[in-house]
Amino acid sequence: MEKKIYLAGGCFWGTDHLFSLVEGVEKTVAGYANSMVADPTYKMVCTGHTGAAETVEIVYDDTLVGLSELLVIYFRSIDPLSLNRQGNDVGTQYRTGIYYTDPADLPVIEAVVATVQRRHTQKLAVEVMPLQNFYPAELYHQEYLYKNPDGYCHVDPQLFKEVKSRKVNKSVKTDLKERLTPLQWEVTQNGATERPFINEYDHEFRKGIYVDITDGTPLFVSSRKYDSGCGWPAFSRPIDSSLITEHTDTSFGRVRTEVRSASSGSHLGHVFPDGPAEDGGMRYCINSASLRFIPLEKMEKEGYGKYINLVE
Repeated sequence: MEKKIYLAGGCFWGTDHLFSLVEGVEKTVAGYANSMVADPTYKMVCTGHTGAAETVEIVYDDTLVGLSELLVIYFRSIDPLSLNRQGNDVGTQYRTGIYYTDPADLPVIEAVVATVQRRHTQKLAVEVMPLQNFYPAELYHQEYLYKNPDGYCHVDPQLFKEVKSRKVNKSVKTDLKERLTPLQWEVTQNGATERPFINEYDHEFRKGIYVDITDGTPLFVSSRKYDSGCGWPAFSRPIDSSLITEHTDTSFGRVRTEVRSASSGSHLGHVFPDGPAEDGGMRYCINSASLRFIPLEKMEKEGYGKYINLVE
């Protein structure tokens, strides 16, 4: 499905060029967002009196590239702690911001922003708010770096190369996308991380079983769930190790072990070696959005009766 997101990342020349290279992005437009003056010119914006931010409208096919993937690329292209400055460009028009038109995108945006914020003690200088207005910039600003390859840009050229070489799996999971919420889709299919402490199952401690939200495969049981204080559901182990796969994850500048469902390939979360020593010492930190909880009293009816002995 075609969707839009608006990203302010400093000078729009580099941001426009970067996202035009992403497979799944159908169109990018450099422009001015949230202006107090209708249809401002570049000269007017540079005075700082319009309140506009240099922003790029990104039109993308969310079956090929997810919002969380776009935001991870975005955060790699900016200094998220810098207020009204990126690279050599200084001024309110160069502030950073994520502006959305679909309210369903907000939980995904908040999840990615929270992930980045946890890496910093200083508050991020990135606005997150609904788009108020957007005006395309003058023609000479469009595709500027294609027309002027040696033009100034604050974005690391290596990121351009990396993004351009990215290939996506073009299999379209239409039925699955219609069944999942936007957050569930972004977590399971695009590796997003939901916000800690306010997700569905962090404080769920009733007896029952946790299954893969996408295909119903049983993954974890309540008897192995504990309160780790991390803000997400934590389990000491899965029902069986063959039900999950582990992968090296180097996103956000860290090296972690990602956990996926072996049956569906869906992203579940990460595993860490700081769990209960008496039960193997591992902590499977799992997104609520990747799971469906079935309480004990409903397990038989929903076809999970054979796992009841693991729960009781």
